[in-house]
Amino acid sequence: MKRRRVAVIAVVVLAGVGGMMARNRGPQPTEVQLAKVGREDLQAKVSANGRVQAQKKVDISATIAGQVVALAVEEGDRVRKGQFLLQIDPVSSRANARSNELGRAALARELESARAQAELAAADLERARSNHAAGIIPAADLERAGTAAATARASVQALERRVEQAGASLESAQDLVAKTTVRSPMDGIVTARRVEEGEVAVIGIQNSPGTVLLQISDMSVVETELEVDETSIPAVKVGQDARVRIDAYPNRTFEGEVTEVGSSPIQRSTGAATQNEAIKFLVKVQIKNPPEGIKPGLSVQADVLTGFRADALTVPIQALVLRDEESKPGEKRAGPRRELEGVYVVDGGKVAFREIETGLLGEMAIEVTGGLKGGESIVTGPFRALRSLNPGDAVVEEKAKEPQG
Repeated sequence: MKRRRVAVIAVVVLAGVGGMMARNRGPQPTEVQLAKVGREDLQAKVSANGRVQAQKKVDISATIAGQVVALAVEEGDRVRKGQFLLQIDPVSSRANARSNELGRAALARELESARAQAELAAADLERARSNHAAGIIPAADLERAGTAAATARASVQALERRVEQAGASLESAQDLVAKTTVRSPMDGIVTARRVEEGEVAVIGIQNSPGTVLLQISDMSVVETELEVDETSIPAVKVGQDARVRIDAYPNRTFEGEVTEVGSSPIQRSTGAATQNEAIKFLVKVQIKNPPEGIKPGLSVQADVLTGFRADALTVPIQALVLRDEESKPGEKRAGPRRELEGVYVVDGGKVAFREIETGLLGEMAIEVTGGLKGGESIVTGPFRALRSLNPGDAVVEEKAKEPQG
């Protein structure tokens, strides 16, 4: 019995000693990853995806309806300006033009006859005036002669207008005949052929585009059309250099230059827009040294170089944290607290929040323009630890894990 009592007392004593030791140790330090604030050459860039396009391209649409009776080019053919491309059936157009030509000729003959009648009426009027002055004919005959001359002149003027109208109709009909023969508007390559011989070309009407027959592209000047996110577009300017990578040409990088920055968001033509849809802007980058045989539509990834700073003071991007501004003792704040951007600086095994000012954003680091001098130890991770840390917390550097195996 005495032995059991002694054992119980011993357990109680040991438990009390363990509790006192735990209270003396306090909370365990948080394991974190650390890095030194240093200097490096910083290149800021904006990355985006897009496709290759010719700077100058023409979609040749049907301007007259009809069947394609001849097609002289294939996709990929190189063509010259004015070269024959295809023929739309001209029979109906030629017949219409011939009808207008004959109608204008008939009106021209009527005009000649009317002019002769007008000259005769004018001569009759002059004789009537002489005879009336001599008292040979009464005033009524003179008036009738004057009316006949005026009527003849009006008939001539009306026929002249009709001849002009017939001439305009003939020009329009001849223009339609000319449009049945489609020629290349520029030097280039046939990058799309969307019609076959025997198909019927349809002209565009309101709210409905016509048939696109061919696409001619001038591939001597090649550019990429990039879709840049709204958060990055303020940094992109015309004239900036770019590095372009084309999926069809792996392990090669091409020099480029920004030639156009869109002022309005890209409008999606299909599907209803949603509130969560990303807003993007069109940016065109001209490729300075395009590879031989490059084709439009190829997928590209490009980095637009938006800024460079030599020997810049930087911190890793993952070290940045956001904290609400702390209220000062006795301060009453009506609105929300200001959000501060900064890093956790380690000093004496504890962390302190240090607000910083930032500049250029690189791929893995960001420039520090205020708040740090360099050489400080800062917490860079893990992300869970950065979220839970508070100023004054104790930390210890995380030990490197030994490779398995």
